Amino acid sequence: MRIVIPGGTGSVGGVLIAGFLRSGHDVVVLSRQMQALSCRVVCWDGVTLGDWAREIDGADVVINLAGRSVNCRYTLANREAILSSRVQSTRVIGEAIAAARRPPRVWLQASTATIYAHTYDAPHDEHSSRLGGHEPDAPASWKFSIDVARAWERELDQAVTPMTRKIALRSAMVMSTEAGGILDTLLQLVRRGLGGPAGDGRQFISWIHHEDFAATIDWLIAHHEIDGTVNVAAPNPVPNAEFMRILRHEAGVPIGLASAKWMLAIGAVFLRTETELILKSRRVVPGRLLDGGFAFRYPHWQAAARDLVRAWRLERRGASAVAA
Repeated sequence: MRIVIPGGTGSVGGVLIAGFLRSGHDVVVLSRQMQALSCRVVCWDGVTLGDWAREIDGADVVINLAGRSVNCRYTLANREAILSSRVQSTRVIGEAIAAARRPPRVWLQASTATIYAHTYDAPHDEHSSRLGGHEPDAPASWKFSIDVARAWERELDQAVTPMTRKIALRSAMVMSTEAGGILDTLLQLVRRGLGGPAGDGRQFISWIHHEDFAATIDWLIAHHEIDGTVNVAAPNPVPNAEFMRILRHEAGVPIGLASAKWMLAIGAVFLRTETELILKSRRVVPGRLLDGGFAFRYPHWQAAARDLVRAWRLERRGASAVAA
């Protein structure tokens, strides 16, 4: 297949590119800046139609991952960049697909599991009507994230692409081993004795192993009957305290200091990020994947953490050996 990945230069894009290339597919990444990747890179601005749209015409699959990182302070300028980068890129991809003589068979559009309400009780599958933004105890910044997710998906829904199947990927945190990623950050904290519960530790963590994420994308491409929203998450989210306890155990670190909410708020300012990323309870389950018979290789965090920590250590040792 020919697969076009707008915004594929990040960690999630790297996971998909590696898998697609191993399977012999032709991969093209659309990026605002030319970068050295293992596949072809074509420049675009994520806003207007241009020569890059030729890559869409005749492609089999489009996977849009474009969007400014949310790992930042939600200043007015950052909010505008986060929202516009998602909405504008989704809109212009829809325009490119609509204008194509041979439109792709499927368009997989990044979304986020944070669209669901902050809750500790029943998990959210795709039939859940409890979208977030109105919880009385949720900070205003959390409502912004919900508004972004809704605008993102609304732009996908409004795109007129009758020959192209559309899927909104409501993804949980993708756990992979690259430097600077979510897992790498957590393990750095664990190794420094700071990997205890965040806040009261009750908030659920929804996650997915990078191998299962890539397998999910392959499965969705192959299953022509699936469209609409799909939760891309492991079937067993766990509370933050348990999540971190398991990660400490696999890393061989017996103790992790807890972080109170006020400590996290101060730390977020210095780290230029938001506490939502660790304090919002995301209890999300992949109802449609399970109903369709998708088999997770890592359905439980214990086995996933064991594999990820092992791979993380091997990669760091390899990097150290090269540096030496």
